[in-house]
Amino acid sequence: MTDTNTEAATRADTDGVRMLRVAHDDPRVDGLLAGLLEEYTERYGAEGAANELSRYPVTEFVAPHGCLVLAELDGEVVAGGALRPYHRDRAIQADTVEFKRVWTSARHRRRGLGRRIMSALEGAARDLGYTRVILFTGPSQPEAVALYERIGYRWVDPATVEDLPYPKAIPFAHDLAPDRV
Repeated sequence: MTDTNTEAATRADTDGVRMLRVAHDDPRVDGLLAGLLEEYTERYGAEGAANELSRYPVTEFVAPHGCLVLAELDGEVVAGGALRPYHRDRAIQADTVEFKRVWTSARHRRRGLGRRIMSALEGAARDLGYTRVILFTGPSQPEAVALYERIGYRWVDPATVEDLPYPKAIPFAHDLAPDRV
């Protein structure tokens, strides 16, 4: 996949899902944010949802060091995720990317979309020169924990992480192997 300001790559698989790599200001990002707001509100309440979405505004995922990945089905965003440098000062751990906003619509779960989003995020991260991923999830998201474990992400001791985004955050890390051709 190559990157442009709007849509880098579009591929429709046999199930009709299109995987898109988009810039932070693409209007389709609103579908991801709306889905996340609904999901977070259900799991963490309105205040918790608002806090999480404001902690990492969409401008955190700006090119050339970040982007968003969306899965679209019949014009609807049904899954997505975002990546950004782990540290704002890229000189610190410049090889490490952070994945955020990984989400799949409840109506479209159990179809492998989470795995596809993670794969697309990993590809985008490699294209941007990253070699290591860190991400955080919460104890109220057991599906996310199971996905990350299933695809080879390893738990990181929270005591070894400088800046946990919240006290109960569960950190995971993964080394990005080069793309296989």
